[in-house]
Amino acid sequence: MTALSFTLKSPLRQRLDASPLVPDRLLGKSPKEIATLDLQYGNRRIAAADLFDIAGDDAESVRISGSPKLDFAGRGMTRGSLIIDGDAGAYVGMHMKGGRLCVSGSAGLYAACELKGGIVEICGNAGDLLGSALPGNKKGMSEGVVIVRGDAGDRVGDHMRRGSILIEGNAGMYLGARMTAGTIAVRGRIGACAGYAMKRGTLLVYGSPVSIGATFNDCGLHTLGFLPLLLKGYQGLNTCFSETRACRSRVRRLVGDLSVQGRGEILLVA
Repeated sequence: MTALSFTLKSPLRQRLDASPLVPDRLLGKSPKEIATLDLQYGNRRIAAADLFDIAGDDAESVRISGSPKLDFAGRGMTRGSLIIDGDAGAYVGMHMKGGRLCVSGSAGLYAACELKGGIVEICGNAGDLLGSALPGNKKGMSEGVVIVRGDAGDRVGDHMRRGSILIEGNAGMYLGARMTAGTIAVRGRIGACAGYAMKRGTLLVYGSPVSIGATFNDCGLHTLGFLPLLLKGYQGLNTCFSETRACRSRVRRLVGDLSVQGRGEILLVA
């Protein structure tokens, strides 16, 4: 069996809702049913076969041509594998509960927002509000793992409640803002206001931060016993955070945000 692939016939001119193109909704369908699947394209609905050349027969493994206008890819996915060949638009992996989603390029706003499980890997850059809550909601990412090989935008992990976000490049402002629990690790630099209104959780930062707010208490340098155990859990994910040196480093621990009586921590790797 070969992966079920959707190859764009021409570049997208409007935003496309790709949420129906996930293993959960394609399993058990005949080739004719898949070809006639309705997709929201701009302000109209269109059959999948009018936009894509469709090949393959393994609905557990789906591949889609990438486009910055390809929105909602992997929404609500619970099983299987979904690969986006190229860039993806907004809301990639939204409400995903299981399986593995890989974007070979970059992703737009709200990637992995309110993630509930599974693994989301973005090989390029990620836009603002990665792993965050949707507007008006107060429950962001609650489970799963997000890996970004490039840089991430502002407000990563806003209202995050659990899970791990691993960023191998830089991250923008307000990293972990209003975070309740979970782990965000950044290999590069971070912007200002990290941990704003943070209540619990861990920000693990390897690069020099622009500044840390006055509402975080500096607790000095530590060798933390839990840190090697935390990073050991990432060894099967092919990420730089599982390297031996990363597990043995001393860290400068800052606790806050004290303005909200928070007990979160920012760990600056020495």
